Amino acid sequence: MLTGRDILTTKQFSIKELDLILKTATRFEQALKEKRVLNNLDGCIVASLFFEASTRTRLSFEAAALRLSGRVISMPEAAVSSLAKGESIADTAKTVDGYADVIVIRHAQKGSAQTAADYAAHPVINGGDGSGQHPTQALLDLYTIFKETGDVSGLTITLLGDLKNGRTVHSLSYLMAKYGNRMIFASPSSLAMPAEITAELKSLGGDVSETSDVDEALAESDIVYVTRIQRERFEDPAEYERLKGSYVIDMKTVARAKKGIKILHPLPRVDEIATEVDAYEGATYFRQAHNSIPTRMALLALVTGRA
Repeated sequence: MLTGRDILTTKQFSIKELDLILKTATRFEQALKEKRVLNNLDGCIVASLFFEASTRTRLSFEAAALRLSGRVISMPEAAVSSLAKGESIADTAKTVDGYADVIVIRHAQKGSAQTAADYAAHPVINGGDGSGQHPTQALLDLYTIFKETGDVSGLTITLLGDLKNGRTVHSLSYLMAKYGNRMIFASPSSLAMPAEITAELKSLGGDVSETSDVDEALAESDIVYVTRIQRERFEDPAEYERLKGSYVIDMKTVARAKKGIKILHPLPRVDEIATEVDAYEGATYFRQAHNSIPTRMALLALVTGRA
């Protein structure tokens, strides 16, 4: 179903395809728990092209490939790669396409993954394209929601923080709309979800509302998805300083929220979730990070036809 496909945006998936990804991730997670040796990617090479800083996405993709007995070739730092010499993303993609069976790319330019996919014959997976999309993060978020709540529909989720620049919330919102979940967008007005995304979600039948009252939103929510204010997306440092710390989730916030609320965060966090919250049973963000391995294993196996 996904063999040979590029993974570029969460808009591309049908419910049937999403269910397949969840089932495949569940199967791989069980295999990992049983410490089974998996050879799905034996003989395959995954190219890891990261032109933007990354810890979790890069390492988990590389670990996922290795867990499936694949091999990884990694991009050097952008400053010492051919991009520093002026090479285009298209030429880079055409070149690396001859070296690998799958290309995972992260780049600061919105639309960069689509450009790479246009010029590569092998599957391209978007590891984050600027303020555009981060589909694999949203898929592991979906897997986390499934594991933590037992369902992926009939939920109310608050998306909190930098919704303007946050590619993780852009991606996740489309998945939540596909499953008919209610979404509350909470952010400073200058960091609101882009109007075109909100309009598109509503046109797709999404149940969307916007607020600046976090306590009111969390009192109704089964899940809060917290994002950091992204320093790297601000042209004006003073504007970042003004907005950072706009919302902080601490145990007082949790006490006012709906009982049993689940707290997700794509990480890294800065100061938007107090460390005291880590001990709260519903704090899922480190479990969420670990869910990236089976989810990305599933994606690599599916696009290569080796699931």
